[in-house]
Amino acid sequence: MAGCSLPRAPGSVEDSLTSGRITVVCSPEIYGIMDRERAAFDSLYPGATIALREGTSSEGVRALFAAECDLAAISRELEPVERGAAMRGGLELEGYRFARDGVALVVHAGSPVENVALDEVRGIFNGSIVRWDALGGAGDRVQPVIQPPGSDIMAYFTAKVMNGEPIRAPVVYETSDSGVVAYVARHPGAIGIVSMAWSERGVRPLRVATLKGLSYWRPDAETVHRGDYPLSRDMNLYVRPTGPALANGLITFITSREGQAIVRDAGLVPTAVPVRFVRRSPLRGSHK
Repeated sequence: MAGCSLPRAPGSVEDSLTSGRITVVCSPEIYGIMDRERAAFDSLYPGATIALREGTSSEGVRALFAAECDLAAISRELEPVERGAAMRGGLELEGYRFARDGVALVVHAGSPVENVALDEVRGIFNGSIVRWDALGGAGDRVQPVIQPPGSDIMAYFTAKVMNGEPIRAPVVYETSDSGVVAYVARHPGAIGIVSMAWSERGVRPLRVATLKGLSYWRPDAETVHRGDYPLSRDMNLYVRPTGPALANGLITFITSREGQAIVRDAGLVPTAVPVRFVRRSPLRGSHK
């Protein structure tokens, strides 16, 4: 795990909802958000020392199980095997959803393709669709761009889109959302997988349908909040009820109006406060 923030000098600090010391393991995709939440909380409550460590969701859950951290901020829910392990070990956990994200498929800004169904996405990444003309585009070769296989976003994509099957198409690897976006922006035939927050930074997100012929949805705050966008996922905070009170104090702040504003400003969708949207309609039709 990398990216550990430096704790303050040691000293005796009372454990309360607003003071004490805790360690939080964060998924790399939400580390930046948690760092902003920590800074805002720290400015209000200087008696709190919150150390952040970066690790995958699986690493965060393992650290929480082993009492090596006090809070796990992960980009998914607990998996059945993790819930089973907690039950067998008599470990009680509490979970709080604090944000939703859309996993976006981004293409070059000049690509004529606008819509794609999940079975077609699967075809791109299993190697059965190799040229864009199969999807209504030009004859350019499709170049998939992905993040490391062990990353949370690729674990989600493999489970949700590939049905657990491996990616067989030749791919370009980038280490982050920003790297994927930079590559796609330079290569007209590329298609990348990124968080919704990065989906319009010099590239264009495709509209996605669960099945060809059904409604195609753009990854934005409204479609992700409502669950219409097929590749929507939840961000969660997990703690042990018997852990430090400060962990619950931080959760209370993150799920408050001020904490949810930080979520919104980071490009994700708040889930703990009311959200209003302008009414919109889904796009129906074929590839354009």
